[in-house]
Amino acid sequence: MKIGIYGGTFDPPHLGHMEAARAALEQLNLDRLLIIPDCEPPHKDLSAEAASPQQRLAMAALMADGLGPRAEASDLEIRREGKSYTADTVEQLHEQFPDDELWLLMGTDMFLTVQNWYQPERIFQYAGVAAFARREEDTQALFAEQSKYLEETFHARTTVVDLPKVVEIASRDLRRMLASEWTGGNVDPAQYLWTPVYGYILQEGLFGTKADLKHLSDKHLRAVSYAMVKAKRLPHIRGTEETAVALARFWGADPEKARRAAILHDCTKYWELEPQVALCDQAGVPLDPLERTSPKLLHSKTGAILARDRFGEPDDVYEAIFCHTTGKPGMTTLDKILYLADYMEPNRDFDGVEELRRLVWEDLDQAMVLGLEMSVEDLQGRGVEVHRNTWGALEELRRVPR
Repeated sequence: MKIGIYGGTFDPPHLGHMEAARAALEQLNLDRLLIIPDCEPPHKDLSAEAASPQQRLAMAALMADGLGPRAEASDLEIRREGKSYTADTVEQLHEQFPDDELWLLMGTDMFLTVQNWYQPERIFQYAGVAAFARREEDTQALFAEQSKYLEETFHARTTVVDLPKVVEIASRDLRRMLASEWTGGNVDPAQYLWTPVYGYILQEGLFGTKADLKHLSDKHLRAVSYAMVKAKRLPHIRGTEETAVALARFWGADPEKARRAAILHDCTKYWELEPQVALCDQAGVPLDPLERTSPKLLHSKTGAILARDRFGEPDDVYEAIFCHTTGKPGMTTLDKILYLADYMEPNRDFDGVEELRRLVWEDLDQAMVLGLEMSVEDLQGRGVEVHRNTWGALEELRRVPR
């Protein structure tokens, strides 16, 4: 395999880092990219407002998730503790992947001074170096002088990764922007951050941010919610939000409540079973035997609990999220809207979805019947037990006079 090594403080990781990583993945044809936050950078002191190593690792993991399955965050340097010397890292990775081709990624300034790093000969012994070039003149300078020098001195392998999209921002400037956002700053730091990373910063209160989680704007709620799920889930959440708002406007429900319910409806989708059960028990939410063994059923309940208790959403938003997976007897218009938006948003593709999308603008209850019937058919076809609330909702709606 060809493995890229992208180290740094990542305090925080921003879109400049992300675009560089994406370019390296494609131009070097990497099979794997390891994003490795350092524990203690040897060349500088961390600022007083720096995130902890574990927080920087969490942000790096969110960025890696946004880059796709070939990228991942590694805690190698954080586990090693102390000053994070690149020579130690590449040697350790060579021992772990002795038959693979390692490429160390770095910016132009670092490339031009890498010979002054700690034990550079060990770096070049185990890894090639790929330098990010922002401009054509960078490429010329790199290969005209530095690449030749490194090859002659260290027998180094070097190459250049051209950056088709340059995001001009330094992490220190971004930290100042994040803090000033809450004191009247006129520059939006979100434009420089992958949205889940921005949401994590807000949720953790990093870099002087002062978000009140119970009174978040739609933009900030969206970011915090996105930080809690996998990147592959984001198109579904965006599609559900868009559909829920449109349905709410059409059927006379509150569009803003539909929006916020949709933004949060899957926020605990990737929690393991044990913490979901624990949260329900702590909140006094009774669970039947089927729910106690099914994270898929539980995420609607735990998502509702967080919506109400952590994010301050009202009871009707809580109820809509609470029943969006199974349905229930006595569903309100908002409940039905979220259930159907989740089921038929534009990214869904299954037999019958187009009929559901047509029917939902004609008769909301009949659309619910169709959606519930398709859900029952799907579950039974896979040998999965149908929850009693699904049966209850279906039986009730079938009795509604037309």
